[in-house]
Amino acid sequence: MRLAFVFPGQGSQAIGMMSGFAGHPSVRATFDEASRVLEQDLWQLVAEGPEADLNQTVNTQPVMLTAGVAIWRAWRDAAGVLPAIVAGHSLGEYSALVAAGALSFPDALPLVRFRAQAMQEAVPAGVGAMAAIIGLDDAGTAAACAEAMAQLDGQVVEPVNYNAPGQLVIAGHREAVLRAATAAKARGAKRTVMLPVSAPFHSALLKPAAQRLAARLETIDVTTPQIPVLHNVDVATHHSPQSIREALAQQAASPVRWTETIRAMEAHGVTHIVECGPGKVLTGLTKRIAPEITGFALNDGEAIRNVVAVVSVTAMAAAS
Repeated sequence: MRLAFVFPGQGSQAIGMMSGFAGHPSVRATFDEASRVLEQDLWQLVAEGPEADLNQTVNTQPVMLTAGVAIWRAWRDAAGVLPAIVAGHSLGEYSALVAAGALSFPDALPLVRFRAQAMQEAVPAGVGAMAAIIGLDDAGTAAACAEAMAQLDGQVVEPVNYNAPGQLVIAGHREAVLRAATAAKARGAKRTVMLPVSAPFHSALLKPAAQRLAARLETIDVTTPQIPVLHNVDVATHHSPQSIREALAQQAASPVRWTETIRAMEAHGVTHIVECGPGKVLTGLTKRIAPEITGFALNDGEAIRNVVAVVSVTAMAAAS
Protein backbone atom coordinates (compact mmCIF):
# COMPACT_ATOMS: atom_id res chain seq x y z
CA MET A 1 0.00 0.00 0.00
CA ARG A 2 1.00 3.65 -0.43
CA LEU A 3 -0.53 6.18 1.95
CA ALA A 4 -1.28 9.90 1.46
CA PHE A 5 -2.74 12.47 3.84
CA VAL A 6 -4.87 15.44 2.79
CA PHE A 7 -5.90 18.44 4.90
CA PRO A 8 -9.17 20.36 4.41
CA GLY A 9 -9.44 24.12 4.22
CA GLN A 10 -12.03 26.78 4.83
CA GLY A 11 -15.59 25.50 4.56
CA SER A 12 -15.24 22.38 6.71
CA GLN A 13 -15.61 24.29 9.98
CA ALA A 14 -18.64 23.82 12.24
CA ILE A 15 -19.56 24.34 15.88
CA GLY A 16 -18.73 21.13 17.75
CA MET A 17 -16.44 19.85 15.01
CA MET A 18 -13.82 18.73 17.54
CA SER A 19 -16.22 17.17 20.07
CA GLY A 20 -15.03 13.68 19.16
CA PHE A 21 -11.56 14.62 20.37
CA ALA A 22 -12.56 16.41 23.60
CA GLY A 23 -10.70 13.93 25.79
CA HIS A 24 -7.65 13.56 23.60
CA PRO A 25 -4.65 15.16 25.35
CA SER A 26 -2.59 16.07 22.28
CA VAL A 27 -5.60 17.62 20.55
CA ARG A 28 -6.39 19.83 23.53
CA ALA A 29 -2.70 20.63 23.96
CA THR A 30 -2.51 21.76 20.33
CA PHE A 31 -5.54 24.03 20.76
CA ASP A 32 -4.07 25.39 23.99
CA GLU A 33 -0.80 26.15 22.19
CA ALA A 34 -2.63 27.94 19.38
CA SER A 35 -4.73 29.90 21.86
CA ARG A 36 -1.58 31.14 23.61
CA VAL A 37 0.07 32.17 20.36
CA LEU A 38 -2.99 34.04 19.06
CA GLU A 39 -4.23 35.20 22.48
CA GLN A 40 -7.69 33.84 21.70
CA ASP A 41 -9.54 30.79 23.08
CA LEU A 42 -9.88 28.68 19.94
CA TRP A 43 -11.26 25.63 21.74
CA GLN A 44 -14.17 27.64 23.12
CA LEU A 45 -14.75 29.09 19.66
CA VAL A 46 -15.07 25.67 17.99
CA ALA A 47 -17.04 24.21 20.89
CA GLU A 48 -19.50 27.02 21.56
CA GLY A 49 -19.17 29.62 18.81
CA PRO A 50 -20.87 31.89 18.11
CA GLU A 51 -21.09 30.59 14.56
CA ALA A 52 -20.73 34.07 13.06
CA ASP A 53 -17.35 34.44 14.78
CA LEU A 54 -16.18 30.98 13.71
CA ASN A 55 -17.07 31.77 10.10
CA GLN A 56 -15.10 35.02 10.02
CA THR A 57 -12.17 34.34 7.70
CA VAL A 58 -9.62 35.68 10.20
CA ASN A 59 -10.85 33.08 12.70
CA THR A 60 -11.68 30.22 10.36
CA GLN A 61 -8.21 29.95 8.87
CA PRO A 62 -6.31 29.65 12.20
CA VAL A 63 -9.00 27.29 13.54
CA MET A 64 -8.77 24.94 10.55
CA LEU A 65 -4.97 24.99 10.68
CA THR A 66 -5.11 24.10 14.38
CA ALA A 67 -7.66 21.34 13.83
CA GLY A 68 -5.59 19.73 11.08
CA VAL A 69 -2.37 19.86 13.09
CA ALA A 70 -4.12 18.60 16.24
CA ILE A 71 -5.57 15.56 14.46
CA TRP A 72 -2.23 14.91 12.76
CA ARG A 73 -0.55 14.86 16.18
CA ALA A 74 -3.24 12.52 17.49
CA TRP A 75 -2.57 10.21 14.55
CA ARG A 76 1.14 10.18 15.29
CA ASP A 77 0.47 9.57 19.00
CA ALA A 78 -1.61 6.54 18.01
CA ALA A 79 1.42 5.10 16.18
CA GLY A 80 -0.04 6.00 12.82
CA VAL A 81 2.47 5.50 10.02
CA LEU A 82 3.93 8.40 8.10
CA PRO A 83 2.35 8.99 4.68
CA ALA A 84 4.39 8.91 1.48
CA ILE A 85 3.00 12.29 0.41
CA VAL A 86 0.67 15.02 1.73
CA ALA A 87 -1.41 17.86 0.31
CA GLY A 88 -3.95 20.38 1.53
CA HIS A 89 -6.92 22.06 -0.11
CA SER A 90 -6.26 25.84 -0.17
CA LEU A 91 -5.65 26.77 3.48
CA GLY A 92 -5.09 23.07 4.19
CA GLU A 93 -1.76 23.35 2.39
CA TYR A 94 -0.42 25.17 5.45
CA SER A 95 -1.50 22.28 7.70
CA ALA A 96 0.21 19.89 5.29
CA LEU A 97 3.44 21.90 5.46
CA VAL A 98 3.36 21.89 9.26
CA ALA A 99 2.81 18.11 9.26
CA ALA A 100 5.70 17.74 6.81
CA GLY A 101 8.02 19.79 9.03
CA ALA A 102 8.44 22.67 6.57
CA LEU A 103 6.65 25.24 8.75
CA SER A 104 6.59 25.45 12.53
CA PHE A 105 3.13 25.54 14.06
CA PRO A 106 3.80 28.75 16.08
CA ASP A 107 4.96 30.49 12.88
CA ALA A 108 2.08 29.17 10.80
CA LEU A 109 -0.66 30.46 13.12
CA PRO A 110 -0.08 34.23 12.75
CA LEU A 111 0.87 33.63 9.11
CA VAL A 112 -2.53 32.18 8.21
CA ARG A 113 -4.30 34.93 10.16
CA PHE A 114 -2.33 37.47 8.10
CA ARG A 115 -3.24 35.53 4.95
CA ALA A 116 -6.91 35.72 5.90
CA GLN A 117 -6.72 39.46 6.49
CA ALA A 118 -4.87 40.07 3.23
CA MET A 119 -7.38 38.03 1.24
CA GLN A 120 -10.32 39.74 2.93
CA GLU A 121 -8.92 43.23 2.35
CA ALA A 122 -7.91 42.68 -1.29
CA VAL A 123 -11.45 43.26 -2.59
CA PRO A 124 -14.04 45.64 -1.06
CA ALA A 125 -17.05 43.94 0.51
CA GLY A 126 -19.78 43.20 -2.01
CA VAL A 127 -17.55 43.57 -5.08
CA GLY A 128 -16.60 39.91 -5.43
CA ALA A 129 -18.44 36.60 -5.28
CA MET A 130 -18.02 32.86 -5.71
CA ALA A 131 -20.37 30.20 -7.09
CA ALA A 132 -20.32 26.42 -7.32
CA ILE A 133 -21.02 24.97 -10.77
CA ILE A 134 -22.35 21.41 -10.55
CA GLY A 135 -22.68 18.96 -13.42
CA LEU A 136 -20.73 20.80 -16.12
CA ASP A 137 -17.29 19.84 -17.40
CA ASP A 138 -14.22 22.04 -17.03
CA ALA A 139 -14.35 23.28 -20.62
CA GLY A 140 -18.01 24.24 -20.34
CA THR A 141 -17.42 26.15 -17.11
CA ALA A 142 -14.44 27.98 -18.59
CA ALA A 143 -16.52 28.87 -21.66
CA ALA A 144 -19.31 30.23 -19.45
CA CYS A 145 -16.78 32.44 -17.65
CA ALA A 146 -15.37 33.68 -20.98
CA GLU A 147 -18.89 34.50 -22.19
CA ALA A 148 -19.60 36.53 -19.04
CA MET A 149 -16.34 38.48 -19.32
CA ALA A 150 -17.07 39.29 -22.97
CA GLN A 151 -20.35 40.86 -21.86
CA LEU A 152 -18.76 42.91 -19.08
CA ASP A 153 -15.71 44.83 -20.17
CA GLY A 154 -13.02 44.85 -17.49
CA GLN A 155 -14.70 42.40 -15.11
CA VAL A 156 -13.18 39.07 -14.13
CA VAL A 157 -14.67 35.64 -13.49
CA GLU A 158 -12.77 32.36 -13.70
CA PRO A 159 -12.68 28.79 -12.39
CA VAL A 160 -10.79 28.83 -9.07
CA ASN A 161 -11.47 25.45 -7.44
CA TYR A 162 -11.19 22.34 -9.60
CA ASN A 163 -12.66 20.18 -6.84
CA ALA A 164 -13.76 17.13 -8.81
CA PRO A 165 -15.07 16.29 -12.29
CA GLY A 166 -18.31 18.21 -12.70
CA GLN A 167 -17.77 20.16 -9.47
CA LEU A 168 -16.01 23.49 -9.95
CA VAL A 169 -16.11 26.82 -8.18
CA ILE A 170 -15.86 30.12 -10.03
CA ALA A 171 -14.95 33.53 -8.58
CA GLY A 172 -14.51 37.15 -9.58
CA HIS A 173 -16.61 40.30 -9.79
CA ARG A 174 -20.11 39.66 -8.47
CA GLU A 175 -21.99 40.62 -11.66
CA ALA A 176 -19.63 38.55 -13.78
CA VAL A 177 -20.07 35.54 -11.49
CA LEU A 178 -23.86 35.85 -11.73
CA ARG A 179 -23.71 36.02 -15.52
CA ALA A 180 -21.29 33.09 -15.70
CA ALA A 181 -23.60 31.01 -13.52
CA THR A 182 -26.50 31.75 -15.86
CA ALA A 183 -24.35 30.87 -18.87
CA ALA A 184 -23.29 27.63 -17.17
CA LYS A 185 -26.94 26.64 -16.69
CA ALA A 186 -27.56 27.30 -20.36
CA ARG A 187 -24.63 25.02 -21.22
CA GLY A 188 -26.03 22.14 -19.19
CA ALA A 189 -24.96 22.66 -15.57
CA LYS A 190 -27.31 20.76 -13.27
CA ARG A 191 -27.09 23.35 -10.55
CA THR A 192 -25.34 26.60 -9.65
CA VAL A 193 -25.02 27.83 -6.07
CA MET A 194 -23.83 31.22 -4.89
CA LEU A 195 -21.48 30.64 -1.96
CA PRO A 196 -21.69 32.59 1.32
CA VAL A 197 -18.10 33.84 1.27
CA SER A 198 -16.61 37.24 1.96
CA ALA A 199 -14.15 37.48 -0.95
CA PRO A 200 -13.49 35.93 -4.40
CA PHE A 201 -10.78 33.58 -3.12
CA HIS A 202 -8.11 32.29 -5.52
CA SER A 203 -9.20 34.60 -8.36
CA ALA A 204 -7.02 37.17 -10.11
CA LEU A 205 -8.70 39.83 -7.95
CA LEU A 206 -6.65 38.46 -5.04
CA LYS A 207 -3.30 39.47 -6.58
CA PRO A 208 -2.84 42.29 -4.03
CA ALA A 209 -3.20 39.67 -1.29
CA ALA A 210 -0.67 37.43 -3.00
CA GLN A 211 1.82 40.31 -3.09
CA ARG A 212 1.33 41.08 0.60
CA LEU A 213 1.63 37.40 1.46
CA ALA A 214 4.85 37.07 -0.55
CA ALA A 215 6.42 39.87 1.48
CA ARG A 216 5.28 38.32 4.77
CA LEU A 217 6.57 34.88 3.77
CA GLU A 218 10.07 36.31 3.35
CA THR A 219 10.10 36.80 7.13
CA ILE A 220 9.03 33.20 7.88
CA ASP A 221 11.45 30.35 8.50
CA VAL A 222 10.75 27.59 5.96
CA THR A 223 12.71 24.35 5.76
CA THR A 224 12.84 21.40 3.35
CA PRO A 225 9.79 19.16 3.98
CA GLN A 226 10.45 15.78 5.57
CA ILE A 227 7.44 14.44 3.65
CA PRO A 228 6.79 15.52 0.02
CA VAL A 229 4.01 18.11 -0.27
CA LEU A 230 1.98 18.46 -3.48
CA HIS A 231 1.16 22.15 -3.92
CA ASN A 232 -2.16 23.51 -5.18
CA VAL A 233 -0.74 25.98 -7.64
CA ASP A 234 1.29 23.62 -9.84
CA VAL A 235 0.60 20.08 -8.54
CA ALA A 236 4.33 19.72 -7.89
CA THR A 237 6.55 19.09 -4.90
CA HIS A 238 9.04 21.76 -3.87
CA HIS A 239 12.15 21.23 -1.80
CA SER A 240 13.79 24.64 -1.49
CA PRO A 241 12.38 27.07 1.09
CA GLN A 242 12.15 29.87 -1.47
CA SER A 243 10.16 27.80 -3.97
CA ILE A 244 7.75 26.85 -1.16
CA ARG A 245 7.29 30.52 -0.27
CA GLU A 246 6.60 31.34 -3.92
CA ALA A 247 4.06 28.52 -4.26
CA LEU A 248 2.21 29.68 -1.16
CA ALA A 249 2.09 33.30 -2.30
CA GLN A 250 0.89 32.39 -5.80
CA GLN A 251 -1.76 30.10 -4.36
CA ALA A 252 -3.75 33.03 -2.94
CA ALA A 253 -4.58 34.30 -6.44
CA SER A 254 -4.43 31.03 -8.40
CA PRO A 255 -6.84 28.10 -8.84
CA VAL A 256 -6.80 25.13 -6.48
CA ARG A 257 -6.11 22.18 -8.79
CA TRP A 258 -7.51 19.47 -6.53
CA THR A 259 -8.64 17.02 -9.20
CA GLU A 260 -5.13 17.00 -10.65
CA THR A 261 -3.67 16.65 -7.16
CA ILE A 262 -5.57 13.44 -6.40
CA ARG A 263 -4.87 12.04 -9.86
CA ALA A 264 -1.16 12.82 -9.41
CA MET A 265 -1.22 10.87 -6.14
CA GLU A 266 -2.90 7.97 -7.93
CA ALA A 267 -0.29 8.10 -10.69
CA HIS A 268 2.42 7.87 -8.01
CA GLY A 269 0.90 4.67 -6.66
CA VAL A 270 -1.14 6.03 -3.74
CA THR A 271 -3.73 3.44 -2.72
CA HIS A 272 -5.15 4.99 0.48
CA ILE A 273 -5.88 8.65 1.29
CA VAL A 274 -6.60 9.83 4.82
CA GLU A 275 -8.43 13.14 5.37
CA CYS A 276 -6.81 14.77 8.39
CA GLY A 277 -9.29 17.32 9.70
CA PRO A 278 -12.92 17.76 10.71
CA GLY A 279 -15.56 16.62 8.25
CA LYS A 280 -15.24 14.41 5.21
CA VAL A 281 -15.48 16.77 2.24
CA LEU A 282 -12.14 15.71 0.76
CA THR A 283 -12.94 12.03 1.25
CA GLY A 284 -16.04 12.52 -0.87
CA LEU A 285 -14.02 14.30 -3.56
CA THR A 286 -11.45 11.49 -3.59
CA LYS A 287 -14.23 8.97 -4.30
CA ARG A 288 -15.40 11.06 -7.25
CA ILE A 289 -11.94 11.71 -8.67
CA ALA A 290 -10.25 8.33 -8.11
CA PRO A 291 -12.78 5.65 -7.07
CA GLU A 292 -10.07 2.97 -6.95
CA ILE A 293 -8.38 4.76 -4.02
CA THR A 294 -9.60 3.90 -0.53
CA GLY A 295 -10.46 7.00 1.48
CA PHE A 296 -10.72 7.52 5.24
CA ALA A 297 -11.80 10.51 7.33
CA LEU A 298 -10.39 11.07 10.83
CA ASN A 299 -13.56 12.49 12.39
CA ASP A 300 -12.87 11.49 15.99
CA GLY A 301 -10.59 9.49 18.23
CA GLU A 302 -12.30 6.22 17.38
CA ALA A 303 -11.79 6.86 13.66
CA ILE A 304 -8.08 7.34 14.29
CA ARG A 305 -7.84 4.01 16.11
CA ASN A 306 -9.82 2.24 13.38
CA VAL A 307 -7.80 3.68 10.53
CA VAL A 308 -4.48 2.96 12.27
CA ALA A 309 -5.60 -0.67 12.58
CA VAL A 310 -6.76 -0.93 8.96
CA VAL A 311 -3.61 0.69 7.60
CA SER A 312 -1.38 -1.53 9.73
CA VAL A 313 -3.13 -4.73 8.64
CA THR A 314 -3.13 -3.66 4.98
CA ALA A 315 0.56 -2.77 5.13
CA MET A 316 1.46 -6.14 6.70
CA ALA A 317 -0.61 -8.00 4.11
CA ALA A 318 1.09 -6.11 1.29
CA ALA A 319 4.51 -6.91 2.71
CA SER A 320 3.85 -10.64 3.09
